[in-house]
Amino acid sequence: MIRKFYPFFAASLLAGTSCTVNPPAAPPRVKRVVLVHGFLETGSAFKTLKKRLEKRGFECYVPRLKPSDGRSGLGNVAARLKQDIDTKFGPKEPINVVAFSMGGIVSREYLQHLGGAARCENFVTISSPHHGTKAAWLYPTLGVEEMRPGSAFLTSLQNSQDRLGKIPVTSYRTPMDLIILPPESSVWDRAENLEFPVLMHPLMLTSDPVLTDIERRLAK
Repeated sequence: MIRKFYPFFAASLLAGTSCTVNPPAAPPRVKRVVLVHGFLETGSAFKTLKKRLEKRGFECYVPRLKPSDGRSGLGNVAARLKQDIDTKFGPKEPINVVAFSMGGIVSREYLQHLGGAARCENFVTISSPHHGTKAAWLYPTLGVEEMRPGSAFLTSLQNSQDRLGKIPVTSYRTPMDLIILPPESSVWDRAENLEFPVLMHPLMLTSDPVLTDIERRLAK
C-alpha cells in the first residue's frame, strides 16, 4: 500500500514545488505626445492628428508657442516650451514630440540644448526647415532670421545633434512645399527622411498617408 502511494506522493510534491518563470513584461509604450505647432499658429492645425492619436489612447498636449512669430528668438520660445511641458507632465516623465514647420526647429533647441532629449522617446518633424528656408527672408523677426539658411542658430543645432542620443527621429516632407525653400531643406541626416507628394505645406497635417505613418511609428 505504501509502495503504491509513494510515487503519487512524490509526483504531487514535485508539482507543488515547481514554478513557471515568465519572461519580463515589455515596458509599456509612452502614451504622451507633445504636438508643437509652427509659425504664426495656435496648434489648431493638429486637430486631425490629435483626434486620431487620442482614439489610440494617447494623451496629447498642444502648447502655445510664445511669441508665435519667434520675435524673441527661437531659444526663448524653446525655453517657454520646456516650462509648459514640465508644468503639464512634470520634468522627467517620458514623452513623444511631434512638431510642424518652425515647431521642429524650436523642438530641436529644447531637445538638444535644454535637456529635453533625456525624456524623449520619439521625435517627429513635419516640413521643418532643418537647413533653413529662403522664405525666411520675407519676415523680419529674430526667430525667422534664425531660420535663414546658414544662420548661427541652425549651425549650432547641426553641431550639437549628437545630443539626441539614440532617439528615433523621422522627418516628413513634400517636394511641393512653397514655404520650405528649397523643399530639400527638410532632409536631415540624423533622421529617417520620408517624402510624400502633398500639394501644399499646411496640408501635410491633414494627409492621411502622413498621419497614418506617424500613428504607426508612435504605437509600435
